Amino acid sequence: MNEAETDGVESVESRLEKLRDARVVVTGGGGLVGSRLTALLCRAGAEVAVLDRMDAYPESGHSLFGVEKSEARLVVGDICDREVVAGLLREADFVVHAAAYADVAACTRNPDIAFRANVQGTQIVLEEALRADVRRLVLVSSASVYGDGPTDEPGPHVFHEDQPLFPLSVYANGKLWAEHQARLMLGSSSGCEYAIVRYFSVYGEPQIPKQGSHSWMVPWLSLQAKLGRPMRLNGGGVQVRDMVHVDDIAAATALALVEEGMAGRTVNVGTGRPTSIREVADLLMPYFPDARRIVTPRPEGDPLGGYASTERCRELLRWQASITVPQGVERYVRWLEATPEAVPRWLTEESA
Repeated sequence: MNEAETDGVESVESRLEKLRDARVVVTGGGGLVGSRLTALLCRAGAEVAVLDRMDAYPESGHSLFGVEKSEARLVVGDICDREVVAGLLREADFVVHAAAYADVAACTRNPDIAFRANVQGTQIVLEEALRADVRRLVLVSSASVYGDGPTDEPGPHVFHEDQPLFPLSVYANGKLWAEHQARLMLGSSSGCEYAIVRYFSVYGEPQIPKQGSHSWMVPWLSLQAKLGRPMRLNGGGVQVRDMVHVDDIAAATALALVEEGMAGRTVNVGTGRPTSIREVADLLMPYFPDARRIVTPRPEGDPLGGYASTERCRELLRWQASITVPQGVERYVRWLEATPEAVPRWLTEESA
């Protein structure tokens, strides 16, 4: 429904006209999602400021995302720096808080760093948004707050926004805390509205993996196949994910800033379709005929997964994902073939 004029719904672009000349701050705007969102907001005519440490990705990662070349004002800084956050939010009409230590495996290894970024940093952003009288803050959360879903029912599970939440990792626990804190601080009695978007599994060009991470399955599997290494199916690849292309994620997040029905609400941002890791590997095989697959243990904190209930997203955002997983995987592979310099050096050295 990104362009669902056929259903009588305005296009994303026309609805984002409400943001023309609005001042929007995007924390974490130098990452994959943040940079795509920033570009979309700039095209809509918003005045965008990005706050990002610009150190989350190895080598050329941030330059691939392109926020440094965008029309946005880039402030290289930390959300735990209250003075910097306050200065930016003092001038903001809207805020998207996407900054996080956003690697499940890394959060498990380094809970102290995860706490500082995902809890302490979020608290500072919420406090300064409230103090600055920002009109609306969109908090980026994660489907990881659902955990594996009901343990007494066979999967894959469909995750509904109002079901019990059972985070299974340090990262997921921090995201759930952020959701609760946003509700407590920016509830109906405050002058700042909030909206929460729970991202399911984001993928898409020019995403690249981080060393030591087991997230981002499309680039991981694609690069392993491209470099002649086996595609590692953790736990046999039975885990189910709701794979959402980054372009769809950016559109939904931008709409959460302007759709009136989103005030004080939480929505899943997903496709509503389950895809197993093994299915992603199967989609990649035609592009890499010599690739092979091996089964490896499932990492700690890696949920068996599920997929999004999208009824509320369609109702409140008037939106649904438009890029299918086969289309998104093909786009990624074509980009990878056209951009060989994007392959991380550390990964090619491991292959050698």
